[in-house]
Amino acid sequence: MLKEEFRTHASYSGKGRFLTFPFFVFVLTLGFGLTLDTITETVPFSRLGLFTNLSAFLYGLSVGAFGLMGREYLERRYGRSNYLIAMPYLLPISFRTTFLGIYLRDALFYVLLLMAPAGFGLLAASPIAGFHLSSIGFFFLSVLVSFLIGLSLSFLASVVYIRNARAFVVITAAIAALFVSHGVFGVPSLEAIVPALGFQMNVPPFGEDYGEAVLYLAVSLAVSAVFVTLAYFLVQVRISISSRMYSDQLPKIHEKLGFVKGLSRSLLSKEFLDLRRSGVVTKMFFSFVLPLLFLSFTTWYVNYGMNIPVGFNAVFYAAMVGFIGVMMYNWLNNIDLAEYYSLLPVTVPQLIRMRIVVYLVLTSGISVFFVVAIAVLNGETELLWLAIVVMFITSVYMVVLTAYLTGLKTNTFLFDTSVLMKFSVMSFLPDVCLTILSFSLLSNWLVSVVGIALVLSSMGITTWVLFRGIESKWSKTPFYA
Repeated sequence: MLKEEFRTHASYSGKGRFLTFPFFVFVLTLGFGLTLDTITETVPFSRLGLFTNLSAFLYGLSVGAFGLMGREYLERRYGRSNYLIAMPYLLPISFRTTFLGIYLRDALFYVLLLMAPAGFGLLAASPIAGFHLSSIGFFFLSVLVSFLIGLSLSFLASVVYIRNARAFVVITAAIAALFVSHGVFGVPSLEAIVPALGFQMNVPPFGEDYGEAVLYLAVSLAVSAVFVTLAYFLVQVRISISSRMYSDQLPKIHEKLGFVKGLSRSLLSKEFLDLRRSGVVTKMFFSFVLPLLFLSFTTWYVNYGMNIPVGFNAVFYAAMVGFIGVMMYNWLNNIDLAEYYSLLPVTVPQLIRMRIVVYLVLTSGISVFFVVAIAVLNGETELLWLAIVVMFITSVYMVVLTAYLTGLKTNTFLFDTSVLMKFSVMSFLPDVCLTILSFSLLSNWLVSVVGIALVLSSMGITTWVLFRGIESKWSKTPFYA
């Protein structure tokens, strides 16, 4: 299974480029370690530990959702090849064994790909930054366990989704409710939600209560084990693949899109029909809304729960919403394989442009709602006009940038280090500029607004150039590659 995961990613970017991804993580973490003293002048060290563990937990939730794609994996074939998850149909191996193997594969794969290089980056920075090796070890263990809790919970939730979609919604709502309850009422504590945090805060460099740390670590490992065990026994013996008949909805959708002309109208109609037919909209909704909920909670909690004068405001939040939303474009490229377009008079650039339009239709309303909500909660409705503009331009910029760099293979090409570096630079620079300028809105309104206008203008021009460049970059790319 590890070989399958490696071949899947390396088949697009090449083995050499893919294997440089851990080195990229190593360099990034090394730079973070060397500049940690400067960072802690603004954000307390303990808060960095908190945010890192929560980020690892959320990352585990995201990468462990393979069960949500279970049916899609079974239905898809790549020529004569198929996914190993389909092997129980052909070989004497159970779905339980297969799913457990997938869980172990994901745990090992992402530890080797991300966490181990990040740990080595901190170790490399330790002689200069003065980190104690034991502190780095405790920090790595805490983040690893946080990741495993998220991965195990996601494994359980995805198995529940296969059996009963309503129960999955209940679990998802319960997780969100726990974080909201902590933010509003202070209960339960974050250590109760993610026990690995309790371990982290009781070992160096945050504390030295080793007895309580061992207790939190034992609870964390037990929670992960319980989640995995429940998931193992709840896995269905077979994932049912049923055929469904649908009424002919394409003419109705085509008629509603009368303002779009030519082939674009037919392509756009088919994209919306595929969304409805596939049932993937619910998955896309949760993958987009849950990070927005977490970002909303973080913004509110930092401003009011911790009273840290960081300067999070509606404009900063709007920029973050624009950058987060790009994950929805990846979902659009995972509904169906695109090989069958090779038989039609359609080009890769045409399909890419249509999916950009679909992305904007799906995300704009939700994004506006969250930006308005955070502005009202923070009492910053006077910034709403600027926040909406920032959100819309960053959303368009990020999806066009992603589409230009990755085409129809977003998830895989972002593991190509050369692509990732371009993506990181082109997304990081405007993000940093908008963040700094949004923080100074209250102290120097005119300069900040002018600066934001210049950044947005640059992003707008770049968006237009990249959008026009999609044709030349992807015109010779076949659908079946």
